[in-house]
Amino acid sequence: MSVDTGPTSGERQPTISIPRARTGHPDPDASTWQVREDGLDHTALADLESVFALANGRLGVRGVLEEGGASSTPGSYLNSCYEECELTYPERGYAFPDRNQVLVGAPEGTRFRLFVDGHPVDPAAEGTDRHERILDLRDGTLRRSFGWTAPSGAAVRVASTRLVSFVHPAVLAIRYEVVATDRPVRIRLHSELRANPALPERDTDDPRAPTVLERPLLPERHLTDGLGGVLAHRTRRSGQRIVAAVTHLLDVAGAEVDVAGAEVDVAGAEVDVATGPDLVRVAVETRLPPGQRLRVTKLVGYAWSGQRPLDELVAEAGTAVEEAARGGWTALRADQRGYLDGFWADADVVVDGDPQLQQAVRFALFHLLQASARAGERPLPAKGLTGNGYDGHTMWDAETFVLPVLSYLRPDAAAAALRWRHATLDRARERAGELRLAGAAFPWRTIDGRECSGYWPAGTAALHVNADIAAAVLRYVAVTDDRALLRDAGLELLVETARLWNRVGHFDDAGGFHIDGVTGPDEYTALGNDNLFTNVMARRNLLGAVAAAELLPDRARQLGVEQAELDAWRAAAEAMHLPYDAGREVHQQCAGFTALEEWDFAGAPADEYPLLLHYPYLELYRRQVIKQADVVLAMQHCGELFTPKQKARNFAYYQRRTVGDSSLSASAQAILAAELGHLELGYAHLAESALQDLHGLAGQSRDGLHIAALAGVWLALVTGFGGLRDGGDELAFAPRLPAALTRLEFSLRWRGRRLRVTVTGDTATYLLREGTDEHGIRLRHHGTRVHLRPRHPRRLPLPELPHPGPEPAAPPGRAPRRRPAGQPVTAIRAARSGVGEPGPPPAQPGPEPPAHG
Repeated sequence: MSVDTGPTSGERQPTISIPRARTGHPDPDASTWQVREDGLDHTALADLESVFALANGRLGVRGVLEEGGASSTPGSYLNSCYEECELTYPERGYAFPDRNQVLVGAPEGTRFRLFVDGHPVDPAAEGTDRHERILDLRDGTLRRSFGWTAPSGAAVRVASTRLVSFVHPAVLAIRYEVVATDRPVRIRLHSELRANPALPERDTDDPRAPTVLERPLLPERHLTDGLGGVLAHRTRRSGQRIVAAVTHLLDVAGAEVDVAGAEVDVAGAEVDVATGPDLVRVAVETRLPPGQRLRVTKLVGYAWSGQRPLDELVAEAGTAVEEAARGGWTALRADQRGYLDGFWADADVVVDGDPQLQQAVRFALFHLLQASARAGERPLPAKGLTGNGYDGHTMWDAETFVLPVLSYLRPDAAAAALRWRHATLDRARERAGELRLAGAAFPWRTIDGRECSGYWPAGTAALHVNADIAAAVLRYVAVTDDRALLRDAGLELLVETARLWNRVGHFDDAGGFHIDGVTGPDEYTALGNDNLFTNVMARRNLLGAVAAAELLPDRARQLGVEQAELDAWRAAAEAMHLPYDAGREVHQQCAGFTALEEWDFAGAPADEYPLLLHYPYLELYRRQVIKQADVVLAMQHCGELFTPKQKARNFAYYQRRTVGDSSLSASAQAILAAELGHLELGYAHLAESALQDLHGLAGQSRDGLHIAALAGVWLALVTGFGGLRDGGDELAFAPRLPAALTRLEFSLRWRGRRLRVTVTGDTATYLLREGTDEHGIRLRHHGTRVHLRPRHPRRLPLPELPHPGPEPAAPPGRAPRRRPAGQPVTAIRAARSGVGEPGPPPAQPGPEPPAHG
């Protein structure tokens, strides 16, 4: 069977029109393809280092300033490269995890130190003029420029461009340029590759903050190699080896060279190369006449492993640099643009009527690609590789938010993430054995598949992660029809998680099936019986395992599945208890939830959110206050189990109790609000989710971006306002737009075909851009079946929207912010005038920021 699993590097893909700037023809849409900082915002350095991070799923580099100094949280990260540290408990318990895994910082390759007439250049100090940074979402680059005047009066212009290559996934490349402006200047430039950089102290009680490791890398080798060198290290406890190789191309007066030797003269520049256990430094000194430039192209390559020998890794890192240097900077830029052209042709979402939202959607998709594109069979961390928040762990939100999007846009990346989960299955089985359970118990937080969460009420008890993984398998197979993955990995994941639920749950005297003592997505309610989300997802897990085993009976028998086990899974699913309060006519988040004492929302000051940082869990667990959507998420994922009336009453009830202290909440609320016809409320929740990392800038993104929440932006648009539902063997759409949006356009892949959907105020147009067979596909439009053939668009009217009733209210002070329509894209500017800023900035529009997810 041939299954389309997405584009690979180098594969040419059919493209749609993507706006591009041409000489003499400015691109009016350019601002939505860029994120620009005007001036240097010292109050939000850490947040912006996350915003301006570059990554490819394998390598990630935070958006630190090349000159250092003002950098808040430097970090270069390699996927799955971690160190271990002991987990300590005031009082231990049986089966508590012993060790934490912490994403470790790799040798930093971004650093340059610039001296003008002997004075060190610091863009955060006096003398800086017009500092600007631009993250270009089409080119995949981060560009900087600023002017600087030395105390001697000599002035220079500095510009840099960096990229983390999608085509050469182990390579960071930076072009750094200094130009003398009005008089001759003496320039000394140090380019450094530095391990174990000093990290800032963190004074915080936030349990979500990363663990800070002091000098986690032990030197093993260092050497000079031409205009660069090699650093080799290993971690103390986890045994991970990291090798970083660096080389430089120098351009002085138009002559670009790459030479060997420790002390050389290059086109009038003196060059010195030195190495130490934690440092490779290339120093270039020259005198620049007015108008002349010094340009350095720096290439850094990485290799890492917990098993492979050192010499092999040294050779791999060196080869990565050599291959990147062979084509030079021009080829690297062209390859990067070509890769992204292919991505945007499939993934771009057009949102007319709200330029800020358009920019935010593209920003979200770009970072989703950066988190996953070249990850291979490695985890998808909650922060991607934009920071070390949550210690670099992957969590349940990868399968619940990220993989659904990747299944439609980048199925190759979704398949690789599922194969990684399958590769950790033995450790999940061991964990289930420790917990006296059956099958597999996947970890709440992990890097290599072992549980790293020391807080068991929110970690170990959150067993829904197992059903989330199963749901990701089922959705991926439904979207791609990839029977090979189902046979090789998917069925075993479904079987082992089904065995878990059959052991965890129990039948009552009346024949109902219950799952007790678990924690759902809402971490403000722990250890409840019959958590609704857990139960409906476990039900899907059990039935999906039965269907997959019946589809692949030979493989099922190899896994030891017998008919009696299938019958038991089916019986448990059909008898699954869904807690319901008949008096209030709402489903309960968990059994007894609606009888808990109400939270005093009016008495909670605005500065005491997020509540988990100001109230003991004992206070939160026994009241009706919700961190993030839980019942709403259950209705999103298993909507067929609820009537329209039940959805409306449930949504209104839980909207009044959800405070949004999680970044994950808003997108689920947007989806259900849109489905129920509360389009303006859904639009407000969508904006809250989309703008939090771009417009919050209040410390909430300092440890990395909210990757799952960024995926939720696509989900809110496509499954919310696009009305996408993917049950069974056909797609269904029920699109509607809020008043602010005049057009929504998106693409997705469905079983080897590419479908484009365009929604306006009164019509929806469906175009099957290509397919393997001229018979096309069948889909549903607001319940009406439509036969769609390749390259024959169908334009259909939108039915009149029934009145949805009163808009559900939020807790006092926690409603999503309503934004004026048509807000233009503006640069990120400092909160106050300072060094490198052109003047006082306007206020930044956007929602009140929720806390980390």
